[in-house]
Amino acid sequence: MEQVLSQAVLVGIITSAIRLATPYIFASIGEAFSQTSGVVNLGVDGIMLVGAFMAYYVVLKTGNVWFAVLAAMLVGIAMGLLMSFISVSMRAEQGISGIGLYMLGLGLSSLLFKVLVGSVQTIEGFKPLDIPFLADIPVIGEIFFKNSLPVYVAFLLIPAAWWFLEKTTWGLKIRAVGQNPAAADSLGVDVIKVRYFAVTFGAVLASLAGASLSTALVNLFQENLTAGLGFIAVALVYFGGWKPVGILVGALLFSTVNAFQLWMQVLGVDIPSDVAVMLPYLLTIVALVAVTSRIRPPAALNKPFDRGEN
Repeated sequence: MEQVLSQAVLVGIITSAIRLATPYIFASIGEAFSQTSGVVNLGVDGIMLVGAFMAYYVVLKTGNVWFAVLAAMLVGIAMGLLMSFISVSMRAEQGISGIGLYMLGLGLSSLLFKVLVGSVQTIEGFKPLDIPFLADIPVIGEIFFKNSLPVYVAFLLIPAAWWFLEKTTWGLKIRAVGQNPAAADSLGVDVIKVRYFAVTFGAVLASLAGASLSTALVNLFQENLTAGLGFIAVALVYFGGWKPVGILVGALLFSTVNAFQLWMQVLGVDIPSDVAVMLPYLLTIVALVAVTSRIRPPAALNKPFDRGEN
């Protein structure tokens, strides 16, 4: 127990938690944009998988992480437009559409991996980027200021998302169509266009979440790399009450639990590995049960908009 509570281990757990929170933040903030506009996208995990593979494959073949980011963004745009067309234009049931997108992403990423790569190979992705002066601060510098670029971007995304949703005209439109699309439409807001934007932007962030996983955290790709992380990201939106700061708290909570179980395995603590791996998912269930009574989702969430029926 003394080994577990040592400063080095505690710093290691917190440092790992900061890094592991990166894909949670990207994916959850993206899903928050989509749901705030009234569209539930359960295909996040599938989008992450395809984005993770494409980013990984581009780095494997070119060694260029910026091309990888571009590839991931293009994947996000394509899958976001597909989800938008099915759920917004065709007004299909959003939950089923999202699961279908997830299955597509899972199968497509596995197929591409088998055909184009075949076996697990490591890559040299994003390298740690020390922030001058701040990285030299004892303990604090090690935890916060010696990370790769995607980690910094993910945490900067929190205030940026808050500002966009709360302080800009487009943010107001997104919130309006998520609360009362008929009223927004009567005021001249293009509900379809706004939802397309929100869903597609959310998919881009989900794809970047996958890219951060394969090119900054593990530097490899394997089948089902995300292991359901995308579904936890969806749950974090509910946990955080559709607010970026709340989502950040949830992401750090889940990543800390994940980091803790990884460190316990490394230290050889007598905890069954299956139980340790199960902890983040168990926490997902407990957290959702705890917040169900207080969350107030957007009024038009999961409700297709038909101008002729309003």
